[in-house]
Amino acid sequence: MRRVLVTRPEPGASRTARQLKETGFQPILLPLTETVALAVDGGVVPDDAVAVAVTSANAVRHAPKEIIAAFAALPCHAVGKRTAQAAREAGFLSVSEGPGNAEGLADRLAGDHSGKTIAYLCGRVRFPAFEQRLQTAGVQVHAVETYDTPAVGYSDEAILERLSGQPVDAVLLYSTKAAAAMQVLARQPALQGLFEKTWFFALSARIAAALDDVAGERTRVAAQPDEEALLALLQARL
Repeated sequence: MRRVLVTRPEPGASRTARQLKETGFQPILLPLTETVALAVDGGVVPDDAVAVAVTSANAVRHAPKEIIAAFAALPCHAVGKRTAQAAREAGFLSVSEGPGNAEGLADRLAGDHSGKTIAYLCGRVRFPAFEQRLQTAGVQVHAVETYDTPAVGYSDEAILERLSGQPVDAVLLYSTKAAAAMQVLARQPALQGLFEKTWFFALSARIAAALDDVAGERTRVAAQPDEEALLALLQARL
């Protein structure tokens, strides 16, 4: 059975593990980042916001109830299906589902919101393209940071124990921070043997680039930046 290392944090890691088991893989959970809520000052809520944008389900899951309540009646534009579901569960009354990537959502919003303000529920660490595209189109983006994703550190001994001292066939990478941490692990002298023949599957080219040259030709990028495409790629290759 092919051994697949899942590097994303909970609760997504366990959900991914269940999908892997259902398709005949052996998942090994090794979160390289964790998701933690940030304290959000209620004063950051803009009075002139006409809509809310969300590009990560974690942004609404970790948002304080008073922040959700302040925005709940505004149209909420979610990047994709899972984020839209999280927004509805959090209490947003009108949620639209975007094209599945932040750049596409920005392009969709730009035309209708030029000269207006959008509240953006987001993480402290995020790719700037979404905000940049909207600002270029004349949209004022007010970022409300609700969570952070600090790295999780492991000793060589802990990694060896988690992997039972055996090589893994594949690693799933969901963020640049996780990819950078994976690069460091793969270069550790005590761990190199575990990853010498490993294939690395990244959610985007930007994430794959964070691996640098650690994987050589053994890196593949999902056709779309979502888990469905990532797991389809894994199945096709292994």
